[in-house]
Amino acid sequence: MERRNKKHLACFISAHGFGHAARVTAVLERLLEKDDAFHFHLFTTVPSWFFEFPLSECFSYHETITDVGFVQRSPFLEDLDETESLLDAFLPFDPSRVEVLAATLRDLDCLTVLCDISPLGIAAAKRADIPSVLVENFTWDWLYAGYPGFSKKIRHHIDYLSRWFDAADYRIQTEPICAPKNGCVTLSPISRKPRSHRKTVRQRLEVPGDTPLVLITLGGIPDAVPVFHRLKDAEGIRFVIPGGNHAPQRLDNLWLLPHESDFYHPDLVHAADAVIGKAGYSTIAEVYSAGVPFGFIPRPGFPESLILTRFIQNRMAGRMIQMDAFYAGDWIRGLEEWIGSVEKMHSRPSGAPDAARFLYNMLDA
Repeated sequence: MERRNKKHLACFISAHGFGHAARVTAVLERLLEKDDAFHFHLFTTVPSWFFEFPLSECFSYHETITDVGFVQRSPFLEDLDETESLLDAFLPFDPSRVEVLAATLRDLDCLTVLCDISPLGIAAAKRADIPSVLVENFTWDWLYAGYPGFSKKIRHHIDYLSRWFDAADYRIQTEPICAPKNGCVTLSPISRKPRSHRKTVRQRLEVPGDTPLVLITLGGIPDAVPVFHRLKDAEGIRFVIPGGNHAPQRLDNLWLLPHESDFYHPDLVHAADAVIGKAGYSTIAEVYSAGVPFGFIPRPGFPESLILTRFIQNRMAGRMIQMDAFYAGDWIRGLEEWIGSVEKMHSRPSGAPDAARFLYNMLDA
């Protein structure tokens, strides 16, 4: 199909972990189901392979730093001093940079800009005179304000970001919502669809019969899991760890996978009997959709953590694992008994179809 017959949509995506990219991908996949004439222009530094399924040939990749987020020392610890330095360099937006991005959006005939949660996209959309849609369950200004000492030092950045987030033409908030806003579209957690049957995935992982399979995930931020020897002692359980190695590796009852592997992450979630991992948005959304038990690790001091914890405890089959206990491997003791005692919840529909429907109707208006 020629370019002029395509419907072009730009997406500015935060590269803080994989959660924002996963949420956007889920929405774009549903848009393609409604109309395969869409072509997506992805502005981000999330690696392009992340989007190849299910977007296939329907996207173009524009490597762009779209926000700062947090500098992470580990999946559970932020470097606030380095974050402040990067914010000082990144904000306010360079007018010439915004102009270049706006010109690119115009040249690409983009109909709208979807932002998760990068306000640079909102600024570029305003300059290009096209509508912007913000999708979020929190925004950076809200998150930064949750650190008392840090927020005092960067108050000017918080106020600046807040103005840009409020400048979005449309706003979609997805559960678990940290700071509800009036007049927004409110949706269930947005997650990607699995592409393979549970039985097929388990066969590929060589999980026999009814042997429990546990997925360990830290949300796309690299870190070591220093309890491999403890996992090997749990002989009656199979484990799989995405991001656990640079190449697929089988160690007794443990599979280590690279982040970029032949196993699609939602497939692993739906094939698992339990998930152990950081309480981050995309993991919560995918586990919520699959209905499997979630041994979740809260992030001490992280403003979003309390809201996410409440959601897990109220709406999911959750078990809290403190960070020190996770790294020590104390949670492994009694794991098989816990899996057997927790009733799997029914799978719940993702908010992705509703988000896609909103975007489609907005563009069609």
